[in-house]
Amino acid sequence: MESGWEMGKILDQIDNPADLKELTQAELKQLASEIREELVSVVSANGGHLASNLGVVELTIALHRIFESPKDKIVWDVGHQAYTHKLLTGRRDRFSTLRQFGGLSGFTDRNESEHDHFGAGHASTSISAALGMVVARDLAGDDYEVVAIIGDGAATGGMALEGMNQVGHLGSRLIVVLNDNGMSISPTVGALAKLLGKIRFDDRYRRAKDTSKRIVTRLPLGNRVWSAGKQVETGVKGMFMPTTFWEELGFAYMGPVDGHNIHELEMALAHARDYRREPILLHVVTTKGKGYLPAEGDAVYFHGIPAQGTDNGTIPTYSDVFAQTMLRLARDNPRLVVITPAMPEGNCLSIVAAEFPERVLDVGICEQHAVTFAAGLSIQGFVPVVAIYSTFLQRSFDQIIHDVCLQDLPVVFAIDRGGIVGDDGKTHQGVFDISYLTMIPNLIVAAPKDEDELQHMLYTATKSKHPMAVRYPRSTGLGVKLDTEFCLIPIGRGELLREGQDVAIVAIGSMVAPALEAARELTVSGIEAAVVNARFTKPLDRELILEVAGRTKRVVTVEENILNGGFGSSVANLLQRSDLNDIQVRSIGLPDEFIEHGPQSSLRSRYGLDSEEIARYVLAAFPDLDRAKTTAEYSELSG
Repeated sequence: MESGWEMGKILDQIDNPADLKELTQAELKQLASEIREELVSVVSANGGHLASNLGVVELTIALHRIFESPKDKIVWDVGHQAYTHKLLTGRRDRFSTLRQFGGLSGFTDRNESEHDHFGAGHASTSISAALGMVVARDLAGDDYEVVAIIGDGAATGGMALEGMNQVGHLGSRLIVVLNDNGMSISPTVGALAKLLGKIRFDDRYRRAKDTSKRIVTRLPLGNRVWSAGKQVETGVKGMFMPTTFWEELGFAYMGPVDGHNIHELEMALAHARDYRREPILLHVVTTKGKGYLPAEGDAVYFHGIPAQGTDNGTIPTYSDVFAQTMLRLARDNPRLVVITPAMPEGNCLSIVAAEFPERVLDVGICEQHAVTFAAGLSIQGFVPVVAIYSTFLQRSFDQIIHDVCLQDLPVVFAIDRGGIVGDDGKTHQGVFDISYLTMIPNLIVAAPKDEDELQHMLYTATKSKHPMAVRYPRSTGLGVKLDTEFCLIPIGRGELLREGQDVAIVAIGSMVAPALEAARELTVSGIEAAVVNARFTKPLDRELILEVAGRTKRVVTVEENILNGGFGSSVANLLQRSDLNDIQVRSIGLPDEFIEHGPQSSLRSRYGLDSEEIARYVLAAFPDLDRAKTTAEYSELSG
């Protein structure tokens, strides 16, 4: 990126979209440069989605010049490319707080601004939401425009195609802007991607369009045969380019338009706004990472970057260990297949794909399809592993039940980002999976205490002959040594990590390590806490839990998941069914609310999920245990 720009000369004068109206094209070009510098500066410091936002700077400026937000509704798909939108809609002074606790969200958020017309953190939602606004407008007799902006990656999602199907059926006045950069996080895959590639890189379409218009205008009867001329135009286009795909869906197709030419964008958007006959699909071609050479050269890495100073050192992440395990398992088992819905880099699968490209299958942003696709592979004797983030697995809930578990098919769900993910916030916190998976018959649900146990759980899952979910956090491991040989973990068996007679802390997954530390801290108060690594939320280790509960008479469960229907509920139900009515049971977990964005460590402390807060909770829950010190003295000793 060029240096020496005068920061904020124009950007500092933009307090709302109306301030854009009087700017010249030269000033708009300068504004785009200033916005890019601001994006690079803030996202480099705070972390976030850089390349996707750099690619839509001019498009966002043009949208806000042609349309009248908030009267007109601009609906962003996913929402992680709306940083420029935030800068132009009254949030410039707070932009430095992006993704910080209490600051601006990294996604669109209706609670944040009247210009955020729909909150989104998942893909393929914009067309359906926008159509709902269109129908509401028409039923109410209002008159405003609705624009849905969707990327070519998100357009592969079934929900986007379902929405387009109804738009075409209704014929409602709606503008869909297809932001085509050839990428989701990774390069877009699938038949639609190939079709867009033909249009994007072949200028025969433009030439055909121009030629057909000249043919029409030179016809003797002129405008009287415009309708017939349009058929000629469509025929000429169809000879060269497959743009009739959208026209058959009921859309008038416009484009492709240079997504970095503000003047051309404005002309196209104004034409789309004034066109009232049928819904329009405006095809805009952009470059992901535009204007920042490192991001243009590696749009995959710069899609989402960590905050400045983040250093994982030499300890592998859980995602790294997952991928390394898959590579070893794939070498041993030629029937093992890994499926990812557009997340190969996030799941660190490049090392597996490099050696077994035909067995790492990126299906695009199609989570529902990914699960049922895995079911079909399983029926034919393959071992499918669905590598997916917890927040995205939610989208395939019915397929997990109906297509996998109902048939008891041995599909493995490798659930990355389980628990608090941090800066991506409430749309991405993986805090529901224990609750919604544990309720499903035939499904084994497990979570490892560390990275070594993760590799053994994954190995066990591939051998279980039943559907099994393995949930692990977004973080580096604990630095434990990895065993060189895999071992089977008995299904439904936990382990007692620490003896204790006063209270039993029964923890699952990422909460086992802080539970152990809390037990050590409790010795300051003369309290000896047993610690159980439950390993499985389903089936529970009934024998172990009943034994420690009967001995200590006090049980505290700890989970990085909502309490409603979670691990603690399962343990409490087990004790209740076993008629152990003299056991005091308490549960630590997340409340019945959506968890906002912020650093993982801060959020865990806020919700009582670090070692110090666990220890404090035990003392408060069972005051009769505080034999040696008062709570206040303990607090002072623990700092």
